[in-house]
Amino acid sequence: MPYLHRDSKPRPPALPSAARATHGSGKGFEELQQECLRRGVLFQDTDFPACSSSLFFSEKPPIPFIWKRPTEIVKDPKFILGGATRTDICQGDLGDCWLLAAIASLTLNEKMLARVVPLDQNFGPDYAGIFHFQFWQHNEWLDIVIDDRLPTFNGRLVFLHSADHNEFWSALLEKAYAKLNGSYEALKGGSTIEAMEDFTGGVGEMYEVKRAPDNFYEILEKALKRCSMVGCSIDTSSAAESEAKTPFGLIKGHAYSVTGINKVSYRGQQVQLIRIRNPWGQVEWNGPWSDNSQEWLSVSPSEQRRLSQEALDDGEFWMKFEDFKVHFDKVEICNLTPDALEDSTAHRWEVTIHQGSWVRGSTAGGCRNFLETFWTNPQIKLHLTEKDDGQDECTFIAALMQKDRRKLKRLGAEMLTIGYSIYESPGKDGHLGKDFFRYHPSKARSKTYINLREVCNRFKLPPGHYILVPTTFEPHQEADFCLRIFSEKKAITEDLDANVAIDLPEPPNTSPQETEDEKQFRALFEQISGKDMEISAEELEYVLNAVLKKIKNIKFKNLSLISCRNIISLMDTSGNGKLEFNEFRVFWEKMKAWINIFLQFDFDKSGSMSSYELRSALKAAGYQLNNYLLQLIVLRYSDEQFQIEFDDFLNCLIRLENASRVFQALSVKNKEFINLNIGE
Repeated sequence: MPYLHRDSKPRPPALPSAARATHGSGKGFEELQQECLRRGVLFQDTDFPACSSSLFFSEKPPIPFIWKRPTEIVKDPKFILGGATRTDICQGDLGDCWLLAAIASLTLNEKMLARVVPLDQNFGPDYAGIFHFQFWQHNEWLDIVIDDRLPTFNGRLVFLHSADHNEFWSALLEKAYAKLNGSYEALKGGSTIEAMEDFTGGVGEMYEVKRAPDNFYEILEKALKRCSMVGCSIDTSSAAESEAKTPFGLIKGHAYSVTGINKVSYRGQQVQLIRIRNPWGQVEWNGPWSDNSQEWLSVSPSEQRRLSQEALDDGEFWMKFEDFKVHFDKVEICNLTPDALEDSTAHRWEVTIHQGSWVRGSTAGGCRNFLETFWTNPQIKLHLTEKDDGQDECTFIAALMQKDRRKLKRLGAEMLTIGYSIYESPGKDGHLGKDFFRYHPSKARSKTYINLREVCNRFKLPPGHYILVPTTFEPHQEADFCLRIFSEKKAITEDLDANVAIDLPEPPNTSPQETEDEKQFRALFEQISGKDMEISAEELEYVLNAVLKKIKNIKFKNLSLISCRNIISLMDTSGNGKLEFNEFRVFWEKMKAWINIFLQFDFDKSGSMSSYELRSALKAAGYQLNNYLLQLIVLRYSDEQFQIEFDDFLNCLIRLENASRVFQALSVKNKEFINLNIGE
């Protein structure tokens, strides 16, 4: 599956008000709804049909699901009943607790919820069996339209449902998210932070609880006050431990939401408490400060009301913060803006976003362990010019996200292990080569390479110019990526691989006096061309294949007649479709130079060149290409082992030079046109 980098220019963050319609018909929600109302029919979404392919891609449904609309399940369905709250989220028979934990956090912020779940939807007079939801994806807000047919068994919803059986907003939200990712099965397993970011466009940070800073309670308190979304989980040591219940009623490998943090007066002391929710809607902590624990008997009714403490089996419970640190392992925080949680001052962060791709054979170089290809990865230059207020350094967050991996699960794709390194720039423009990375250590890097959708870290570096290199851990792994840079002060970013430039060597000067070598070359030309003293495409094909096959240290298959016609098109200045002596001699000199370049970059002396060296080889021939063009050329000319033989290298250069001639001719015409208009 080729991934092609198209537009690497930094972009500002997208606004949710500009959500893009995504339905295959090209129509938006309102247009589709009105169309159904006019025709008197209920909407049926052909993009995400009510069939098995929308449920599973690797297995058949374990039970015979029946797709039903809410009006077919209950008599009086409601979109939202009594407000959308965290108790509306009860997990069904799908392993997407990570998503449900994020939805529970979403309900704590009315503005965020209204952005994702437009609240002006109902089963009233305008009901047409169509609903819509908005999600953030890689710097773009998308409007996802669905019909309201939901999978059921024995008349009950199979997957996410509300505790109130006639409330359907949460089940429809899960369906829209399943559509976004290709199927319900694609939602099995994940990280809460992933869904949190899709609901907010925010930036996530992860903490290991056992290594958390001393002010971790204050960090969580500040996060919840700022309406950040917070999730937590307990690690497993093996697959067998997944969703295993501990003696304290906690579930390993399960995603929980953090829904509150507070202090309570208990026997004359202030006790730090944290409120957790299990998206199952049941199974709770049974230790100190659990729903029916003895501790609550010593807390006044007014304090209990302040903390909304009720002994219900609803999956939500309080626990002592010290116990939380003992029993939980990870906390994920999605900040709506990346304000430093350890700083009480709110900052306005500058954001730039780069879209890119890792493509086998050209820009998928792997991490620094693979020096021979590491340098071929995309490179982004970061200019830090302004210090933080009252500081000597510049703070920024680098968030690297691999795109659409969940959607590609049906094709066998998994999350790749990704990360990045940051180097001090040597001060020169252009893509940095292998030797730079051989002799220069990184100034900073992601804490780890990990197979999560996004790797995000916070850095403080002195003002200066830096190069950020996003990579997969292993080379030759393909994916699209989105890199977001958040900086406290304005930071300038640029893609080092975005420019296209042509700087061809001047043709050799011809002397009026022929040397002995030139006389021999003329004799060869006369022998090939015959009486007309011109070489046709057929004659050129014969001589080039005969000569190139005799060169022992290059691999060469065959040069086609079409390639020879392209050569004549490149060199034919007289326009007669053949090569005269001087034209043939200029081409011959070019080809000798190209052979030398090919041999120079055949580092293992195998007779073929690694496609990862093509960037440098083309630059030596006078062509600086951006990533998109380079990726296209590698896909066209390299083999399955990422090798390029000389005939393919020659074809590539001929096409590039022909294209550059056309480009230069058009540029001249455009300049003449502009000058003509100016003259008028």
